[in-house]
Amino acid sequence: MNRLDKKFEELKQAKKKAFIAFITAGDPSLKVTEELVCSFERSNVDIVELGVPFSDPLADGPTIQAASQRALANGVTLKKILNTVKNIRIKTEMPICLMTYYNPVFHYGEEKFVEDARKCGVDGLIIPDLPHQEAKILIASAKKNGVSTILFLTPTTTKKRMKEVVDVATGFIYYVSLTGVTGERKALPTDVAGHVKAAKKISTKPICIGFGISNAAQVKAMSKIADGVIVGSAIVKEINKNAGRKDIVKKVSSYVAKLRGL
Repeated sequence: MNRLDKKFEELKQAKKKAFIAFITAGDPSLKVTEELVCSFERSNVDIVELGVPFSDPLADGPTIQAASQRALANGVTLKKILNTVKNIRIKTEMPICLMTYYNPVFHYGEEKFVEDARKCGVDGLIIPDLPHQEAKILIASAKKNGVSTILFLTPTTTKKRMKEVVDVATGFIYYVSLTGVTGERKALPTDVAGHVKAAKKISTKPICIGFGISNAAQVKAMSKIADGVIVGSAIVKEINKNAGRKDIVKKVSSYVAKLRGL
């Protein structure tokens, strides 16, 4: 049982839902990323999802795409991000997931990447463009190293595929609330509850909702439906808004606490 599993068990016992904060690693700098993750623990964030910047993202909307471009321009690499996680681990035991596309993992080497990620303190891996059918080596390596592999369900996932995903996924299942890319939405689809309910009928694993969630009211509403809520673009936007300020960490942490409903 890694940090991720322990956190969900702890939340279940306390009858609470997970709040997962996504930020792009290296935007505006890896130093700020490190400081933000450590500060999020004080804002009652349960899990942090660190986005690995990539030049050709498939699932990210304009806000996270722009953050990735800024991070890449700063010379951020997968190895540097792993080293940042290693530094974070000295200060906090908060569960950390890496969200990356497959290309950086492929070039790094799947098994070596998983081993290095585990050594640095990564608890879960999220790779949107790697279908579970093509992820056998990575999943086997992750299982061997005690790292969770988080897989996706979407509004268009068939029942057959849903069963395949929930059978293979570990850590939690990432339910994409809408058809489209990441980004803030004024309103979320009305059929989310039905899709999550259908998934819960065939899985006892935690299900967390992401994509489009951008304010405290939506966080509260989605928390009633699922085991956890993921907020990304809204936080990334707030980070960029405060880039260059000495109090960026304080400002963003305060914003995240409000999203959390504190």
